[in-house]
Amino acid sequence: MAEVKLDDIVSLAKRRGFIYQGSDVYGGLSGTWDYGPLGVTLKRNIMQLWWKMFVDSRDDMYGVDAAILMNQKVWQASGHVDTFTDPLVECSNCHGRFRADKLENPNKCPACGKEGTFSAPRAFNMMFRTFVGPSGQDEVTIGERMEGPTDGKNLEGKKAITYEPSSVSYLRPETAQGIFTNFKNVVDSFYPDLPFGIAQQGKAFRNEISPRDFVFRAREFEQMEIEYFINPESWEVEFEKWVVACKEWFAALGLPEDSVHELEVEEEDRAHYSKRTIDFEFDYPIGREELMGLAYRTDFDLGNIQRVSGKGMEYTIKGTNTRFIPHVIEPSFGVERALMAVLCSAYREDEQNGEKRVYLALPEHLAPVKYCVSPLLKNKPELVAKAREIYSALKAKYGAVMWDDNGNIGKRYRRQDEIGTPHCVVVDFQTLEDDTVTVRNRDTTEQSRMTSTDLLGQ
Repeated sequence: MAEVKLDDIVSLAKRRGFIYQGSDVYGGLSGTWDYGPLGVTLKRNIMQLWWKMFVDSRDDMYGVDAAILMNQKVWQASGHVDTFTDPLVECSNCHGRFRADKLENPNKCPACGKEGTFSAPRAFNMMFRTFVGPSGQDEVTIGERMEGPTDGKNLEGKKAITYEPSSVSYLRPETAQGIFTNFKNVVDSFYPDLPFGIAQQGKAFRNEISPRDFVFRAREFEQMEIEYFINPESWEVEFEKWVVACKEWFAALGLPEDSVHELEVEEEDRAHYSKRTIDFEFDYPIGREELMGLAYRTDFDLGNIQRVSGKGMEYTIKGTNTRFIPHVIEPSFGVERALMAVLCSAYREDEQNGEKRVYLALPEHLAPVKYCVSPLLKNKPELVAKAREIYSALKAKYGAVMWDDNGNIGKRYRRQDEIGTPHCVVVDFQTLEDDTVTVRNRDTTEQSRMTSTDLLGQ
């Protein structure tokens, strides 16, 4: 992976319609990204593969889709209101703000270059706060000069917002709490046997101090999380099963085995509620960084809900009087980090006919376009008509099929290689005689002929 540069991935992603800077036409918004036609399909393919592997193909998994806005008590009970923070420092010279533990040089401002100008670190809560309901906030005009230090600013006539504390809500910083708050609902509706899991995919939001490294650390992203509820007596056995399941997921994404690493998180570095945590790391172009996490969270979350809400979270083993709060194993997957790992793993450069070729060796089940169909010449109606017929048939079967008649065949191949299309189908004059088409393989560039009937029967 060392030869793959992040700039190469970013450039290809924008050029070919995978990922664009958010609000780019207005100068962008830091930490936000828009997914173009190919990017949204690749992202969806990853998420659908995850759902198939971890939900649809299992008998012990239940899916939910919880609301993004939740009662503020959710985040108070979980500890996010008090402890979901990163250390922030401010440069006294340029007033730039940075995450203290990510500074390359803690004594030099990366923006203005001044040394020794940082304030003492303070806890910065990363949750986006908002207000719910029409009575939640009001705009008032400050009529008098404020007393006390105001950095020399006269606030007279300025606008300020007042709000009712009960109206405060947050854009969820994780999808996990939406699972925990629905634990009792799922048990009451389905009463599944232990162990069982609840899975959710969806948006999460974090007001990162320093979003960076493309989509790796953004302010808006998607998660795929599972809370797997177990009898604490069997936690070690169940944990190892999830280690194996995570490795199967990496293989399904096409990630090289030697690019994925297990980091056993030491006790002093684990969250206080975690009894064991493994961070699976990947060799990104930015270095070895976390791809996903697997944690044994004990009964911390359900216990908090029971304590704060006053509603029982205990589970009764069927046919017995045994009751306890289940413990939880949490495999937490970031969609964007998986997508970035897929793009980096698939990125290739080689030489064809004396020219550099860039292509994405994407697994076929993830490729946003499965086939590209072209007539050899777009000014020959008979070729176009036959190509359209084959295109329509492939489109009806696979959906993810592209039509391309722009430029010569070589240029079309290069475009499709860059977006990871596994097969290019070309209709030529021989097709009109024997119903065979040319099918080109993306990775080998080898071409073979097959009948359109065989092609559609694949």
